[in-house]
Amino acid sequence: MEQEIDTQELGEKIVKVLKTIYDPEIPVDIYELGLIYDVMVSTDYDVKILMTLTTPNCPVAESLPREVEEKVKSLDEVEDCEVEITFDPPWSQDLMSEGAKLELGLL
Repeated sequence: MEQEIDTQELGEKIVKVLKTIYDPEIPVDIYELGLIYDVMVSTDYDVKILMTLTTPNCPVAESLPREVEEKVKSLDEVEDCEVEITFDPPWSQDLMSEGAKLELGLL
């Protein structure tokens, strides 16, 4: 019998990995910054991440999605990872967690 995938548990591991990736211009991880819109895990262990950037002209527009892909793929349970960038809705400070706002002195 094939082992049942616990997508919730794997999702939590992926979030932990995402919290180790920082926007180089802001001292807050990309998850708390609100750049991650969705993490989808299939039963084939494929992961799709829908994310945005702080601006369309972000200097790390090339490297940040690649870093996200590589770090998520480094998890043993993950077969493949695809990162899709979207600007709908556009990023705003409202997407940041309370902790991120506190860290940046916005509260």
